[in-house]
Amino acid sequence: MNGLSELVRSADWKNEKHVPAIECADTAKAGEWFTVSVTVGKEIAHPNTTEHHICWVALHFAPAGAKASVEIGRFEFSAHGQSAAGPNQGPAYTDSAVTTRVKLAAGGKLFATAYCNIHGLWESEKAVQVG
Repeated sequence: MNGLSELVRSADWKNEKHVPAIECADTAKAGEWFTVSVTVGKEIAHPNTTEHHICWVALHFAPAGAKASVEIGRFEFSAHGQSAAGPNQGPAYTDSAVTTRVKLAAGGKLFATAYCNIHGLWESEKAVQVG
């Protein structure tokens, strides 16, 4: 293995429950807030049980031509039905979906990564034009 990137998986989120789906406008106005949502299991539900769950989602932005990305946010999901009474008997579960507002100065790409406790790291990307 040459690096972690060889272990990061991607696919079409409409056919694979682990891929983070990025939803936002294709274009945004420079310096104005717009909404970005990331959902794991948008079309095919992810179980999100004690045994099989999404631990976190991260959202990055890479301006066009940049050599590094900026982390917009990292969102952790901590309730998976765990309980002293046993797996999947707890009082709370989390769904792996987040929404945030972002303000960009230039166009580029949004990148989302999601980590499944069983199936590892998954990624997706979406271009955003800024004018």
